[in-house]
This record gives sequence, structure tokens and C-alpha cells, in this order.
Amino acid sequence: MRVYLVIMDDTAEALVALRFASRRAIKTGGELHIIALIEPQPFVAFAAVQATIDEEARERAQHAAATAAGSILSDGGPMPVISVMQGDGIKVVRDYLEAHPEISALVLGAAHEGGPGPLISYFTGTHAGTLPCPVFVVPGTLSEADIDRLS
Repeated sequence: MRVYLVIMDDTAEALVALRFASRRAIKTGGELHIIALIEPQPFVAFAAVQATIDEEARERAQHAAATAAGSILSDGGPMPVISVMQGDGIKVVRDYLEAHPEISALVLGAAHEGGPGPLISYFTGTHAGTLPCPVFVVPGTLSEADIDRLS
């Protein structure tokens, strides 16, 4: 069974990657794993304040992942495996891939404008040859119809 890994955050390109991966999972009888990524906060406040900030970020990530899962299910896709993780995105993804050898492909979305983000730069750059699976980069300019046709 093919297992597709998507990294969710609050960007439009994450939604493009999610749609592509979910359509691939449906068409191949595969499975979808979603990491709802919470980036580390740039500063540390007093402990109680920081705990509140961290909890709010976790709740936003869980809500985004749950919304995505609902959309996938309504399209007839499989229930995704959702993991909410906090930390440096590159390290989180590398650790997840190491812990889950069943992952068949890492699916990342490219921004509609501007240069590649840190995940695309890292996973398609000099470290691409060390990955345990292929990386799909889905252009952010694709429409839903284009994604459905290409997936």
C-alpha cells in the first residue's frame, strides 16, 4: 500500500499538497499521513504565558488537520493518520520518515510566488539523495481540476 506524507501548516501550498496526496491515495488505494506542524515560537515568555501560546498553536494545528481530514473523507478518501508535532520542520519530517518506513512519498506544495520554502529547499536539494522515499513537489499554481487530472 502506498502511504503519502503531507506537512500541514497555514499556507495555501500546504492545501495544494494535501489535495494532490489525498487524490493519489484515493486512486491508488493508499493511505495518507498528515503532520500538522507547529513551528517553534521565536521567543520564550513567562512559563504560564508560553504554555498558553503553545496550547493555542497546537489547537490551531489540530483544527486545521481535522478540517483537512473531513474534506478528505467527504471526497471518499481514507481517514488520514494525523500527528501534531512541534519543532523545526526539517527535523520533524526527517524523524517521522525514519520512524515510519512505510511512507512511500513525501508530498510538498510549492508557493505560488517567491522562492522555495525551507522544506522544499532541504528535501529537494543536497539531501534528496539520502531520503528513504521520493519527494513530490506540487506547484501552487495548479487548480483543483489540474490537481485531480495529474494525481
